[in-house]
Amino acid sequence: MLINQVVRGACDVEPGVPAFVALDGREVRFGEFGAAVRRVAGAISVFAPRPGACIGILALNSIRYLEAYFGAMWAGRVAVPLNVRWSLAELVYALADAGVEVLFVDEQFASLVPDLRAGAPRIRYVVYLGEHGTPVGLVPYADLEASEPVDAASVAADTVASVVYTGGTTAFPKGVMHTQGSLLASAMNCVALGTPPRETRYALAMPLFHVGGYALAAAQLLQRGTVVVLPLFKPDLVRRAVRERGAEYVGLVPTMLGMLMDAEGFDAADYRHLRGFAYGASPIPAALLQRAMETFPHASFTQVYGMTEVGVVAMLHDRWHRGSNASIAATGQPGPFYSVSIVDADGRELPRGQMGELVIRGPGVMRGYLNQPEATAEALRDGGMHSGDAGIIDAAGVVTLLDRVKDMIVTGAENVYSVEVESAVSQHPSVAQCAVIGVPDARYGERVHAVVVLRAGTTLTLEELRAHCARLVAGYKCPRSLEVREVLPLSALGKVLKSELREPHWQGHARRVN
Repeated sequence: MLINQVVRGACDVEPGVPAFVALDGREVRFGEFGAAVRRVAGAISVFAPRPGACIGILALNSIRYLEAYFGAMWAGRVAVPLNVRWSLAELVYALADAGVEVLFVDEQFASLVPDLRAGAPRIRYVVYLGEHGTPVGLVPYADLEASEPVDAASVAADTVASVVYTGGTTAFPKGVMHTQGSLLASAMNCVALGTPPRETRYALAMPLFHVGGYALAAAQLLQRGTVVVLPLFKPDLVRRAVRERGAEYVGLVPTMLGMLMDAEGFDAADYRHLRGFAYGASPIPAALLQRAMETFPHASFTQVYGMTEVGVVAMLHDRWHRGSNASIAATGQPGPFYSVSIVDADGRELPRGQMGELVIRGPGVMRGYLNQPEATAEALRDGGMHSGDAGIIDAAGVVTLLDRVKDMIVTGAENVYSVEVESAVSQHPSVAQCAVIGVPDARYGERVHAVVVLRAGTTLTLEELRAHCARLVAGYKCPRSLEVREVLPLSALGKVLKSELREPHWQGHARRVN
């Protein structure tokens, strides 16, 4: 149970297909990838002689990124992929918190190196992942490619292999410690659940610092499939991956799926050979999913549920999206490497069909939070990871998430799940994007507040929105106030940052959760 099996398999097996394809057409075969990782690991072992030393990566997706990521773990060091959308303060915090000794950067972030080094003085070497013109003071990646290859370091399933930081939307992020075994379990769970499908070219558009990026990419490599590497998500890059590099399956978050269809010059015919989408990381509005299924009638749709602390846990496959089986409000069924349960506020397991907090168990669960024993003890209780997600499990074992516990709105003693209201709001023809939050209310404690981005050339009043929602949800769930914005604040992965939407409303007020 070692994630190093990804590299070992690449070294030992030549399946006759490339492991990676770049957008410029360059291909890297499995044997070439395995050899490159062993050489990069040899250099890392010299740069950071201490087993368990942290190796940071601040870069857009690339084949070199993956060589560095797996090279660090092959060398018995700890890979620390960093969020490319973070502020300098957040980056410095994570680098110092992890004690990063070697940092990999690409063209996008080389200019930050002096400030990063000043704030994180344990950095000894900075390696340049770019293709041309290594800046002064940085180590050229070509030097690593010329290093002597090394065999895998002696590690065990419980050896920490990576520290992946949470989003940091409400406070400084927490470093999630994953082991060799937990990373492999998450990837193997994806393989067992059939996503990405075998013998398809998978387009990696999700960032590698996110579970949806590295878990599905690792799963594809484990099953000897090809990964088409996109530096980041942009609609035109996805189009190129499909049209020019033969990508047949792509993973996106819901906002990305909407941006793909809304892109200037979008033509569904460009995607006629696309076999399917995996989507997840945030709830998908029903109207958006329905539009996507109509736009791509020949593609399958699979919802992926996971979190940084546990990897990829469950999937809702295409059969649950259509016909008599349709249950698109559900989240999915857990794979064989995890078990899930629903508990009440006191941690007692509830019968199926009752609402509570989702608790996740299995070999994919994190070791804990780096340098934060109290937060670890709060999250890992009674042998399980308390997810913070409120939901139910039905008789068939299908999990339906109702909301994040912190996002649930209590108005006049009634619980309102923002996801349900967002699904109703999103179906209004004037609404392009939306988020629903609780804001202070003198009479009810909290009231349901809708924040929307309108489609071009449309208008919307609160009365019109309430009348629309009243046909879909109970009256107490209908928005009682409306805010129209040009854009919604988004995380690096495209999740709506509800904490930023709530903050101006709750200044000077005490909220029961945050």
